[in-house]
Amino acid sequence: MPTSPTKVRQAYVCSGCGASLNKWAGRCPDCGAWNSVEELPGVPPTGRGRQGYAGAADSARVLSLEAVSPERETRTSSGIAELDRVLGGGLVAGSVVLIGGDPGIGKSTLLLQAGAALSASLGPERPVLYVTGEESPQQVSLRARRLGLSGAGIRLLAETGVERILAAASSEQPRVLVVDSIQTTYTDLLPSAPGSVSQVRETAAQLVRWAKQGDTCVFLVGHVTKEGALAGPRVLEHMVDTVLYFEGEAGSPYRLVRAVKNRFGAVNELGVFAMTDRGLKEVRNPSAIFLSRHDQPVPGSLVMITREGTRPLMVEVQALVDESPLANPRRVALGLEQNRLSMLLAVLHRHGGLAMFDRDVFVNVVGGVRITETAADLAVLLAVLSSYRDRPLDLELAVFGEVGLSGEIRPVPNGPDRLREAAKHGIKRVIAPKGNVPKGGVEGLEILEVRSLKEAIDGV
Repeated sequence: MPTSPTKVRQAYVCSGCGASLNKWAGRCPDCGAWNSVEELPGVPPTGRGRQGYAGAADSARVLSLEAVSPERETRTSSGIAELDRVLGGGLVAGSVVLIGGDPGIGKSTLLLQAGAALSASLGPERPVLYVTGEESPQQVSLRARRLGLSGAGIRLLAETGVERILAAASSEQPRVLVVDSIQTTYTDLLPSAPGSVSQVRETAAQLVRWAKQGDTCVFLVGHVTKEGALAGPRVLEHMVDTVLYFEGEAGSPYRLVRAVKNRFGAVNELGVFAMTDRGLKEVRNPSAIFLSRHDQPVPGSLVMITREGTRPLMVEVQALVDESPLANPRRVALGLEQNRLSMLLAVLHRHGGLAMFDRDVFVNVVGGVRITETAADLAVLLAVLSSYRDRPLDLELAVFGEVGLSGEIRPVPNGPDRLREAAKHGIKRVIAPKGNVPKGGVEGLEILEVRSLKEAIDGV
């Protein structure tokens, strides 16, 4: 009696968010994107029931957590201090780092500079393998010469097939493997085109699996969408150990590398670089480049003490308040969350007695820094107040603190570190929450401790 053919189950996945669907749809029900659902190659159904897993259970090994001895975490310096800071202190053996950013922002340049520094320190016995899928070896060599790098310990491979990449890596046994980029790689196991959801997910899974089996650190370069998010399925960010975003304003020479996920270090750590004709240069004192240091006091300008990861940072926040000809005045925030600006203006009206319902309010953080913490609340409101009154604030004044809906000034994490950063840069006076001021104060600083928004307004 002839056996019936095995039924193949079709699968569909959204290229925007990676959601799995049972049937095709014109719009993804999870993220709402149109025409983003793609069909995956059919897979035969797996056997269900407890008996179907009996054979696999023989090869699985269950361990007690107490019986597993943790190995000492060893880190290798990349040769670039700012990159080491973002990674949490250096490269961890067997880790996978995904770095994304806009085209031409400097991802390949940074990794090539780090590869040259690593190859010089590690020696030729453990080289750096640089896999290029978008450029030829001649183009990479020209860039290295333009940057003045010595590529004696860097091995180049122009390949996009992940099986051949892993075969070459197994033969070379590099200490660091760079894949530029993950969207250009593909596996022969799937018929879809490179860059599709299934290809990105499968090739990344093979590279992650290979990295975990040895002590090689793998760097994956990722493309970004027009919205600025990493292209491909969201599961890609879950698979890797560290996710770095390369940020930078158009026309500005400064580049920011931010860690949004890190299993071996602090999240939201920030590294600052300056793009030059000789590549990326480290900025050891980023507070100096984000402060304008006006010759004369300017209304609406104020120094804010923020914190990115483990680094206190001083930036300038500027506000402009003007009469609005519109029925609905504009609220524009660059570097800050716009909804929070609207909330802070409501608090200023309720507890500061200052109404902005007929005024346009523009707030900008100088230098292209994106502030996500609530410690910027008080500085934003005082800058808005300064612009509204057309009364400049002291050039040697710095502010930080969270503003609550009832008008209270709440303490923020690492207050003493922020105060010491202000003293280091010549700030003479600081307005800070009472709970953040250490006993005895900080030498060289006049600190105004405030508990409410009214006290802060009276203090300026």
